[in-house]
Amino acid sequence: MPPQDGPEPPGRSPAISGRPAKRSFTIDGHRTSISLEAAFWDALKAAAAEEGVSVSRLIARIDAARAGCGLSSAIRVWLLARFRTGDR
Repeated sequence: MPPQDGPEPPGRSPAISGRPAKRSFTIDGHRTSISLEAAFWDALKAAAAEEGVSVSRLIARIDAARAGCGLSSAIRVWLLARFRTGDR
């Protein structure tokens, strides 16, 4: 869908409607790319800061605990679970 001029429709903000941004990390000596929307990158950075670890270290922990899903999906689910339990 082409971009539209004018304000965002009600209930939709630029942070939510943005495209995923891809970033590369090294996990256990292997390079990998992760695509997340800006809101998820922001939440991941905040979670890492609150836990006193680097984003890379937090991603490695999430990677080690995931079971059969893609890493980007695992990160989104981990962040949602953290939000739901109030660990923020």
